[in-house]
Amino acid sequence: MDKIWIVLQSEFLRRVRTRAFVLTTLLAPILLLDMALLPALIGYLGSRDASRHLAVVDSTGVLLPRMQEHAPATLRLEAVALPLDSLQTAVRRGRYDGYLILPAGLVDGDATAELYVEKSLGLSFQSQIERLINRAVRDVRLERLQVPPELVAALRTEVPLRQYRLSETGAEADGTVFFSIIGYLMGFIIYGATLAYGSLVMQGVIEEKTSRVVELIVSSVRPFQLLMGKVLGIGAMGLVQFVLWGLLLVAGTMAAGPIIAHFLDPQQLNLPANASTQELLQAANITLPPVDPLLIVWFVLFFLGGYLMYSSLFAAVGSAVEQQQDAQSLMLPLMLLIVIPILFITYVIENPGAPLSVGLSLFPFFSPILMIVRIAIGSAALWEAVLAYLLLVAGFLGAIWISARIYRIGILSYGQKPSLRELLRWIRA
Repeated sequence: MDKIWIVLQSEFLRRVRTRAFVLTTLLAPILLLDMALLPALIGYLGSRDASRHLAVVDSTGVLLPRMQEHAPATLRLEAVALPLDSLQTAVRRGRYDGYLILPAGLVDGDATAELYVEKSLGLSFQSQIERLINRAVRDVRLERLQVPPELVAALRTEVPLRQYRLSETGAEADGTVFFSIIGYLMGFIIYGATLAYGSLVMQGVIEEKTSRVVELIVSSVRPFQLLMGKVLGIGAMGLVQFVLWGLLLVAGTMAAGPIIAHFLDPQQLNLPANASTQELLQAANITLPPVDPLLIVWFVLFFLGGYLMYSSLFAAVGSAVEQQQDAQSLMLPLMLLIVIPILFITYVIENPGAPLSVGLSLFPFFSPILMIVRIAIGSAALWEAVLAYLLLVAGFLGAIWISARIYRIGILSYGQKPSLRELLRWIRA
């Protein structure tokens, strides 16, 4: 045990004193936040900057004015009375982005609107035009039926729905959307961290084996002690980072309310200019419940369990090869086990209580990612979380046993890369 502690301490101190550790700890949350928000921000800016100009042939004589009334500032709808060949020429020359045909029988449902473009303007643009046409058609039909404007306004008024979650203390505001995002981010953090730290372990083993340093080390330390010390040392480094990131997550959720409220317009919400943050969020129907500290605890525990299990297998792969390139084929099964839960993460968020979601989140190789998602959403019972973690610990013990048997032979084996059959022989030896 003392030798494991010496190796652990050496690995931990050697890595936390580097500049890369400090930069990774500080920049990883920023990069993760950028990855999560950048696509939405780009889409938002793109929708604002993309101005479209359509020529409209309105044979109904009533739809275009209503479409122009509700069209956004980035969409210009121009009435034209040109023949089709002239319109096609104007589109090809870049005068218009396309032209829209509104047949006379469209209001009565006897015809179909047609949009002609030279280049695709995107699915969102097509949906936007469809919404404008449908709204204009509904308005005309309601006018023809002489429906009073007050009744039309009443029918279009949407009723908000607020969901509450029952607990032992009563009913509290449900933050399913908020915690779904938190669970999604936590799952991806564990995925990325397990992959990164596991690769560090494998790379360290390969470097020691290539430089023949390991031959000197195993003269005073047993291979199993070296394996455990290396895995636990890098794991301790990861634990420090995860604790810091967990504290940042709590601080970020506490500051999320004021930040969101800063972008809300009190006038649009029928509130005074000096409305409080809570009033703005309530008027916008935005709920930001506090993060349960127990969620952070589970987050750290499942990271540790997943890291220890996968990193021991990464170390076994590193001990069996002499170069990073040789490890690619042996890493394929491990990579599949890490990637599969990411493929199911959206399904689990949408159906957290489904039998498939429960089963996948209990499987040791998938539970570090999928169970933390279900815990964040609030769908996992306490016994499910405990059972998943116990199975994860059992999976780690099995993985470390297999890895140790490969590691004790692999670190001193040089020459040709072992086949899968030979690795099985090392395990049985």
